[in-house]
Amino acid sequence: MTFSLHGLAVAPGVVIGRAVLVASSRVDVAHYFIEPSQVEGEIERVRRARNAVMDEIHRLQQTIDQLGPKEAPHELRALLDVHLMLLEDEELVAGVKQWISGRLYNAEWALTSQLEVVARQFDEMEDEYLRERKADLEQITEKILRAMRQQSDALAEAAGARPAPLIGREHGDEPQEPLVLVAHELSPSDLLHFKQGVFAGFVTDVGGKTSHTAIVARSMDIPAVVGARQSSQLINQDDWVIIDGDAGVVIVDPSPIILAEYRFKQRQNELDRGRLERLRDTRAVTLDGQAVDLLANIELPEDAPAALQAGAVGVGLFRTEFLFMGRPAGHLPDEEEQYQAYRMAIQGMQGRPVTIRTVDVGADKPMSGHQDGSHLNPALGLRAIRWSLSEPAMFVTQLRAILRAASHGPVYMLIPMLAHLGEIRQTVALVEQVRASLAREGVPHGQVLLGAMIEIPAAALMLKTFLKYFDFLSLGTNDLIQYTLAIDRADQAVAHLYDPLHPAVLRLVADTIAECRAQGKSVSVCGEMAGDISMTRLLLGLGLRSFSMHPAQILAVKQEILRADTGELSGWAQNVLAHEEPALIMSQQE
Repeated sequence: MTFSLHGLAVAPGVVIGRAVLVASSRVDVAHYFIEPSQVEGEIERVRRARNAVMDEIHRLQQTIDQLGPKEAPHELRALLDVHLMLLEDEELVAGVKQWISGRLYNAEWALTSQLEVVARQFDEMEDEYLRERKADLEQITEKILRAMRQQSDALAEAAGARPAPLIGREHGDEPQEPLVLVAHELSPSDLLHFKQGVFAGFVTDVGGKTSHTAIVARSMDIPAVVGARQSSQLINQDDWVIIDGDAGVVIVDPSPIILAEYRFKQRQNELDRGRLERLRDTRAVTLDGQAVDLLANIELPEDAPAALQAGAVGVGLFRTEFLFMGRPAGHLPDEEEQYQAYRMAIQGMQGRPVTIRTVDVGADKPMSGHQDGSHLNPALGLRAIRWSLSEPAMFVTQLRAILRAASHGPVYMLIPMLAHLGEIRQTVALVEQVRASLAREGVPHGQVLLGAMIEIPAAALMLKTFLKYFDFLSLGTNDLIQYTLAIDRADQAVAHLYDPLHPAVLRLVADTIAECRAQGKSVSVCGEMAGDISMTRLLLGLGLRSFSMHPAQILAVKQEILRADTGELSGWAQNVLAHEEPALIMSQQE
């Protein structure tokens, strides 16, 4: 039966494919594809972990027998018996083996996928007692997952290195049918792992339009819908699914007529992309001769070729936190690993400038072992530069790597989430100390321009102070909107209040651009506002001449720039600023 789900459109386009469900769990689960040669090894990992859990239960049963009924009630023994029965269930074991051998899922993913299948069978049972055994199944699954994690951590510790990186299938191994990912929630690091895989789109139950998960989805240039509520409960494994990333709609089990309609829309999108491709080598210059820099946001050094292919004149934001995420505690990237990553990105841009932002973890970008979930509000806690300054050894390591990599090409260093003069002075002093240390050691390094993110209202209100210390500023509009309007941008319940056209937000953006221009210092927008073609003319009218966005958005923004006249837009932009309902003036201009 055909039905549709509605969410937030976060990455445009249309994809039609088979659903692959990622089951939610209180335990973090790695999801990646394995090679055929690894199948037996993954099955053995599950077998060892299951046996370890069974051994643990047997030991508990022996302890209960020794204690007697007064200290260990009969119900506890019965519960352990149920857990053993579930662990020995052949359907669970056979299903896990099938996911590993048939789909080439890693062991953890296979286990949670089979949990999803069996759990739904429990949900459909009429007997209330049997339905409630679903909770027992979830508990033993998590015990197996923890056992596998302990085994993996022990191996990594013995090897003295981080676990092997997550991998995806090679292009030659892609299935004939496109696959779409369905999950309750996906972390940005999960998406980076899937980036190398075979998924043509994804849908999640939760998430906001400018959450980092959505941002990474756009950078992958695949259709995506977030905040689709109960999609992971309503969609089954292998269901045919249409993801309409333009309208924010997910259609499950579509009829032939609907399929034909969306296949036509897919062809139209491909034609539109082809027309935009013709602009790739065209300079971004407005009708009145104003040159505009179109830069790319990247997450990994391997993204540099895509930036060049899209016509970027540089990297306006290299999010270095993706080098740190998904690692166990005590295994952060060392100086050499970071240096090699930054060098790869710099050389990949072939002489074009690269803006490297220092690590920005926290909020919806946690690191294993560093964010325990106990913070009342991670977005307002120890994140970004606050965390870096609290971990000076880690921060110095990153600064050394960036300065060393700067010997290979032009580098800008960008500091996130500054708000206090003390933070500014401490950061500048550390950069100078590291530079002096490298010079004393005779280590090759380069000069960098030092910049600050304007993403906290306090920073936007003390621009003159910031410009005394920094060579350039970059507007992080995603967080600036979040903090100005007190809206959690990852929470779909308040997503309708997240408004880039709010008068207060526009005033902060306009004042930052104006102050930088007045002082002759460069300013860019690197948030989602930069890649939103509905905002391009307004930002041009406010005087912005540097936009940084996902490579997939560059050509569409360039088309808007080529059609714009900044002389005409300047007065109109001031009218938008002065109006109490800027969106109304914007719609009239369109």
